[in-house]
Amino acid sequence: MSDATPSSDSPGFDEMARDIAEVPAVEVIVTVAVNLMSAAAVKLGLTEDGDAHKDLDEARKLVHALAGLLDASTTEISSFHAAPLRDGLKSLQLAFREASLVADEPGQGPGEKYTGPVFG
Repeated sequence: MSDATPSSDSPGFDEMARDIAEVPAVEVIVTVAVNLMSAAAVKLGLTEDGDAHKDLDEARKLVHALAGLLDASTTEISSFHAAPLRDGLKSLQLAFREASLVADEPGQGPGEKYTGPVFG
Protein backbone atom coordinates (compact mmCIF):
# COMPACT_ATOMS: atom_id res chain seq x y z
CA MET A 1 0.00 0.00 0.00
CA SER A 2 1.23 3.50 -0.82
CA ASP A 3 2.13 5.94 1.95
CA ALA A 4 -0.24 8.49 0.40
CA THR A 5 -3.26 6.19 0.69
CA PRO A 6 -5.13 6.67 3.97
CA SER A 7 -6.19 3.54 5.76
CA SER A 8 -8.10 2.82 8.89
CA ASP A 9 -4.72 1.91 10.47
CA SER A 10 -3.39 5.44 9.93
CA PRO A 11 -3.26 7.58 13.05
CA GLY A 12 -5.99 10.19 12.89
CA PHE A 13 -8.01 8.52 10.12
CA ASP A 14 -10.94 7.70 12.40
CA GLU A 15 -10.82 11.18 13.90
CA MET A 16 -10.79 12.74 10.42
CA ALA A 17 -13.78 10.59 9.37
CA ARG A 18 -15.67 11.65 12.50
CA ASP A 19 -14.85 15.32 11.85
CA ILE A 20 -16.06 15.22 8.23
CA ALA A 21 -19.20 13.37 9.31
CA GLU A 22 -20.15 16.39 11.40
CA VAL A 23 -19.80 18.87 8.52
CA PRO A 24 -23.02 19.69 6.65
CA ALA A 25 -22.93 18.93 2.92
CA VAL A 26 -23.50 22.61 2.07
CA GLU A 27 -20.29 23.53 3.88
CA VAL A 28 -18.35 20.86 2.00
CA ILE A 29 -19.72 22.09 -1.35
CA VAL A 30 -18.97 25.74 -0.54
CA THR A 31 -15.45 24.87 0.67
CA VAL A 32 -14.69 22.96 -2.52
CA ALA A 33 -16.08 25.83 -4.61
CA VAL A 34 -13.92 28.38 -2.77
CA ASN A 35 -10.85 26.18 -3.25
CA LEU A 36 -11.59 25.92 -6.99
CA MET A 37 -12.05 29.70 -7.16
CA SER A 38 -8.77 30.33 -5.36
CA ALA A 39 -6.84 27.92 -7.55
CA ALA A 40 -8.36 29.43 -10.70
CA ALA A 41 -7.43 32.94 -9.56
CA VAL A 42 -3.82 31.82 -9.10
CA LYS A 43 -3.74 30.16 -12.53
CA LEU A 44 -5.24 33.32 -14.08
CA GLY A 45 -2.40 35.38 -12.60
CA LEU A 46 -4.72 37.36 -10.30
CA THR A 47 -2.52 37.05 -7.20
CA GLU A 48 0.39 39.15 -5.94
CA ASP A 49 2.81 36.93 -7.86
CA GLY A 50 0.85 37.68 -11.02
CA ASP A 51 2.27 35.90 -14.01
CA ALA A 52 4.57 33.63 -12.00
CA HIS A 53 1.88 30.93 -11.79
CA LYS A 54 -0.26 31.93 -14.76
CA ASP A 55 -1.45 28.96 -16.79
CA LEU A 56 -4.61 29.52 -18.81
CA ASP A 57 -5.01 25.84 -19.73
CA GLU A 58 -5.11 24.93 -16.04
CA ALA A 59 -7.34 27.94 -15.27
CA ARG A 60 -9.83 26.80 -17.92
CA LYS A 61 -10.13 23.39 -16.26
CA LEU A 62 -10.64 24.88 -12.82
CA VAL A 63 -13.24 27.43 -13.95
CA HIS A 64 -15.09 24.74 -15.88
CA ALA A 65 -15.10 22.44 -12.83
CA LEU A 66 -16.34 25.29 -10.63
CA ALA A 67 -19.19 26.04 -13.05
CA GLY A 68 -20.15 22.36 -13.15
CA LEU A 69 -20.14 22.11 -9.37
CA LEU A 70 -22.29 25.22 -8.98
CA ASP A 71 -24.68 24.05 -11.68
CA ALA A 72 -25.02 20.61 -10.10
CA SER A 73 -25.52 21.99 -6.60
CA THR A 74 -28.01 24.73 -7.49
CA THR A 75 -30.89 23.02 -5.70
CA GLU A 76 -28.70 21.90 -2.80
CA ILE A 77 -27.29 25.21 -1.58
CA SER A 78 -29.24 28.30 -0.67
CA SER A 79 -29.06 31.54 -2.64
CA PHE A 80 -27.23 32.94 0.41
CA HIS A 81 -24.30 30.70 -0.54
CA ALA A 82 -24.90 30.43 -4.28
CA ALA A 83 -25.13 34.12 -5.20
CA PRO A 84 -21.59 35.10 -4.16
CA LEU A 85 -20.19 31.92 -5.69
CA ARG A 86 -21.91 32.68 -9.01
CA ASP A 87 -20.57 36.25 -8.87
CA GLY A 88 -17.07 34.91 -8.27
CA LEU A 89 -17.45 32.46 -11.13
CA LYS A 90 -18.52 35.23 -13.50
CA SER A 91 -15.54 37.35 -12.43
CA LEU A 92 -13.19 34.45 -13.15
CA GLN A 93 -14.83 33.84 -16.53
CA LEU A 94 -14.40 37.53 -17.43
CA ALA A 95 -10.78 37.48 -16.23
CA PHE A 96 -10.15 34.42 -18.37
CA ARG A 97 -11.68 36.15 -21.40
CA GLU A 98 -9.48 39.22 -20.82
CA ALA A 99 -6.32 37.14 -20.34
CA SER A 100 -6.83 35.02 -23.46
CA LEU A 101 -4.90 35.99 -26.56
CA VAL A 102 -7.47 34.23 -28.73
CA ALA A 103 -11.00 34.83 -27.53
CA ASP A 104 -13.41 31.92 -27.25
CA GLU A 105 -16.67 32.19 -29.15
CA PRO A 106 -19.56 33.31 -26.90
CA GLY A 107 -20.75 30.27 -24.98
CA GLN A 108 -17.48 28.39 -25.53
CA GLY A 109 -15.43 29.87 -22.67
CA PRO A 110 -14.68 27.92 -19.52
CA GLY A 111 -17.86 26.98 -17.71
CA GLU A 112 -20.12 28.69 -20.23
CA LYS A 113 -21.60 25.28 -21.02
CA TYR A 114 -23.26 25.63 -17.61
CA THR A 115 -23.70 29.40 -17.26
CA GLY A 116 -24.38 30.50 -20.80
CA PRO A 117 -22.28 33.14 -22.57
CA VAL A 118 -20.49 35.63 -20.36
CA PHE A 119 -20.09 39.17 -21.61
CA GLY A 120 -18.13 42.03 -20.01
